Amino acid sequence: MRSLFLRYPNRTRRFFEILIPFTSWILITMPFWLSFWHPAIVAYLIITFDVYWFYKSFRLAIHAIRSFLMISAHTKVDWVALTKNLPDFNKLYHVVIVPEYQEPIHVLERTLTNLAQQDFPKERIIVVLATEDKDPHARETEKTLRKKFGSLFGKFMVTRHVLHTGEVAGKSSNMAWAAKKVVAALPGWHIDINTTTVTSCDADALLHPKYFSALSCQFLTDPDRAYHFYQGAILFYSNIWRIPLPSRVFNTMNSIWNLSLLSQSSRFINFSTYSLALSTAQKAGFWGIDVIPEDYHLFFKVYFALGEKVTTRGIFLPVLADAAESHSFFRTMVNQYEQSKRWAWGVSDLPFVIRGVFLSHTIPLSDRLRRLIMLLEHHVFWPANWFILTIGSTLPPLINPAFARTVLGHNLSQISSGILTLSAIFLIVVIVIDLRIKPPRPKEYARWKIPFLYLQWITLPVVSFFLSALPGLDAHTRLMLGKRLEYRVTEKV
Repeated sequence: MRSLFLRYPNRTRRFFEILIPFTSWILITMPFWLSFWHPAIVAYLIITFDVYWFYKSFRLAIHAIRSFLMISAHTKVDWVALTKNLPDFNKLYHVVIVPEYQEPIHVLERTLTNLAQQDFPKERIIVVLATEDKDPHARETEKTLRKKFGSLFGKFMVTRHVLHTGEVAGKSSNMAWAAKKVVAALPGWHIDINTTTVTSCDADALLHPKYFSALSCQFLTDPDRAYHFYQGAILFYSNIWRIPLPSRVFNTMNSIWNLSLLSQSSRFINFSTYSLALSTAQKAGFWGIDVIPEDYHLFFKVYFALGEKVTTRGIFLPVLADAAESHSFFRTMVNQYEQSKRWAWGVSDLPFVIRGVFLSHTIPLSDRLRRLIMLLEHHVFWPANWFILTIGSTLPPLINPAFARTVLGHNLSQISSGILTLSAIFLIVVIVIDLRIKPPRPKEYARWKIPFLYLQWITLPVVSFFLSALPGLDAHTRLMLGKRLEYRVTEKV
């Protein structure tokens, strides 16, 4: 396999770009075509998958509870007091790169205002506004933000990314450009790269005021900090009270899922807004310039460069982000669909990971395979989950009347629905944590709407289809057919 990857890099990549989405299509269509010949096999596979889903729901609930309790405790800790006497505290700098392209100025002002509220010494926070050269508003944005926020931080740097041949427009290439500019500037600022972190901060991300003091404590006390990413709980709650019901259900589930990941270090991969040692990013060759899914791609670049010790560590503090939104219900749904499709496009990174798994010499095979299987599980099942869980158990008896007269065929739907009903019990945990952790209800949100916060959950199967399964299937099919996805900035309101 190694020789195949080395001799035919493009052909092997294209092979897996077809194979992985095709596997999802096989799982989706299997209850239909296999039921003609082996309906019992289909039935046992569906029951097995239902049990697997019960296990996943159980894990989600348990880890979400644990993360919620940890966040409740960590928000009360005086991280500055714990950190200021640690060695190298006075040498520690935090670089915050905020990539933006045609972002509304009020969104960027809100993000920078929030950064100015950090309890870590602001003179050692370096803010980098990473703009795109093709943005016609970039210079005006720079002028406005520099005038308002330039004096509030130790350094306020603006980079302007020019798209070069071989680069893909998007956050990843912009991050790479900005990070290289920062590294080049550090010697002139007399700042040691080995005591500097870099944070990829989405334009709408609101870091908890204690984020950088907590990061400082974790970073300075971590003997393996060169191998670790750090991330808070990404909660799509900034506008949760304003968005329509389907989007609210979808983003609540995503938020609780992100919350639960903080407590699952073996499965946690940095996403959206995260931090790492700047020297680590440099050793790995910075962010990829020819990819869209920058977060997972950077994680595996670092993993293949530095080895099995690379993991993501949770910072048990909330990071609020905007859910996809627009000025009408329909446009909001379109924006959410497009954002979900962009997330699902992470499947395009799997050939890169598979190649690294086969070509790596220094990392134990067991660890490489574990991480690959985890990633395959996530992406292959992404578009297939909904179809297997909702209609999978009804197809074998319908397609094969002879199987319907057997005990298994007669009871398949009842067995499947029974397991899924038990899984739904864990949804209560999600509802309770959501009510406890999201921002307080604003005055303009009418009291008579509160009951709908509970009734909204009955729409989960429909919402999951249109905002998760369908965009996931769209991304997979595009990859399989060779239709590349262009980076699209999520609209902000």
